[in-house]
Amino acid sequence: MKIFVARLAGTPVFDPAGDQIGRVRDVVVGLRISRPPNVHGLVVEVQPRRRVFLPITRVRRIEPGAVVFTGRLNMRRFEQRATETLAIGQMLDLKVRIDGQDMTVYDVAMEETRTSTWEITRVAAYKGRRRRETRTVDWREVAGFDTLQKDQGAAGLIAAFESLRAADMASALHELPAKRRIEIARALNDDRLADVLEELPPSDQIGILGTLEPERAADVLEEMGPDDAADLLHDLPDEQAAELLALMEPGEAAPVRRLLTYADDTAGGLMTSEPVILPPSATVAEALAHIRLKDLTPAVAAQVYVTRPPTETPTGTYLGVSHFQRLLREPPSTLLGGVLDPSIDPIRPERTLPEVTSYLANYNLVAAPVVDELGRLVGAVTVDDVLDHLLPEDWREGDRP
Repeated sequence: MKIFVARLAGTPVFDPAGDQIGRVRDVVVGLRISRPPNVHGLVVEVQPRRRVFLPITRVRRIEPGAVVFTGRLNMRRFEQRATETLAIGQMLDLKVRIDGQDMTVYDVAMEETRTSTWEITRVAAYKGRRRRETRTVDWREVAGFDTLQKDQGAAGLIAAFESLRAADMASALHELPAKRRIEIARALNDDRLADVLEELPPSDQIGILGTLEPERAADVLEEMGPDDAADLLHDLPDEQAAELLALMEPGEAAPVRRLLTYADDTAGGLMTSEPVILPPSATVAEALAHIRLKDLTPAVAAQVYVTRPPTETPTGTYLGVSHFQRLLREPPSTLLGGVLDPSIDPIRPERTLPEVTSYLANYNLVAAPVVDELGRLVGAVTVDDVLDHLLPEDWREGDRP
């Protein structure tokens, strides 16, 4: 049975008891002279974002939607050896020669040649930029895998990771060599790159953003949430941050500039400036339609803030909040002004991180409204914003107990 490795990306991995312990992120192979590469094992991502090595000899079976292994999984963090190659991260998009023609690899297939012994036996490649001519050939018919290529593309790896959530793709990028990570990031469209940047450690964010043309870097910042963009700009040198802000569209830059005026460890520095905001004349049906938007995080979608016009931060007078559970219990035609929760008091932007944390914990909230001295809603602090700042600075890097 032949298994194309790009299709393995993201496949759930189950232990002998049937419990899912992680997902496949790559296949580790060893290149050999004049022989097909042998498969050493799989890179499996387990929680919390730790990548470990699963020897191929422990894999009991591979089937659509599942990899099942036997024995115990060593939780030591995976470290690639100099003699090893990652099939997904480093072999896809390589330029090779097949029958004298230059082609680009978009997948490779592995096959169990004898019990518990797997080899890379087939190569899928295309000619030209639009994959008009594709071929799948035996490994021995291909030349070029042993050559270091400075212009290795990114399309195949992006396609393999296309279905991953932004956080999972960020984790995959973080584990790649720096050069490859930057190549892949630069090849993503602005919206996808913005989503991934929000999930990367600050060092990776700065490294990737610094390789982009300033105009494109500004476009990517515009696609990010204002709070995430402000956090990233805060980590950049003042001169670079000012240049990027100047290149952003004024309407996109304005909320970011406001967030940058607050200290990083205050409610103002933690908050998002784009919660769900509606006037009191809006109906429950309208509110539910807004919180159904797929781009909203669960914490942001958990409540609707009600204010006088304008309903963009800083808003008109803040009136109150309606929680989605209350909205689900009300007739669709009910006005929001009549379903406000009077028990939730807003907090001020200068409240410190410990104060915000205690506030959310005391009242069992996933988010809290932030109101300025004029009574205007300027944003909302969500529990995920708080966790980002409570966890160690390197928590996104995955090497944690």
